[in-house]
Amino acid sequence: MPREKGRKIVASNRKARHDYAILDTYEAGLALTGTEVKSLRLGRASLVDAFAQEKDGEIYLYGMHIPEYIQGSWTNHEPRRTRKLLLKRLEITRLLGKLQETGLTLVPLSLYFADGWAKVELGLARGKKSYDKRQDLAKRDADREISRAMGRRAKGMG
Repeated sequence: MPREKGRKIVASNRKARHDYAILDTYEAGLALTGTEVKSLRLGRASLVDAFAQEKDGEIYLYGMHIPEYIQGSWTNHEPRRTRKLLLKRLEITRLLGKLQETGLTLVPLSLYFADGWAKVELGLARGKKSYDKRQDLAKRDADREISRAMGRRAKGMG
């Protein structure tokens, strides 16, 4: 069977970009069981309450929900189990150095297959205050209104 090419997104965490200011992004592999991979290939996963944290010099992903595989038997996995992230030692040391700063956290932004391998995109993030969120919403609305006005002007409607 030929190996698949390209990038197939399984799940994305849109709320993370709203709640956090993303400073940097990293790509990490995931240590998964067979039924987890099969469930992901069906496009079933949720990153809503997920976060990454250091434990014993490694980085683990907590709270990611991969539902049990329908055709799985006694070999099925635990849906919310802790999963190890596969990063190079140098990346882990750099990340841990940055995570020592107060207010920074690792948030999964998306889960996808890259050339057949399950990957997660992690964002080094700082929590936004409520007024920052309001400013972002106001800026997005203003940009949308500007583009509408530009479109109307280009069509000659005013």
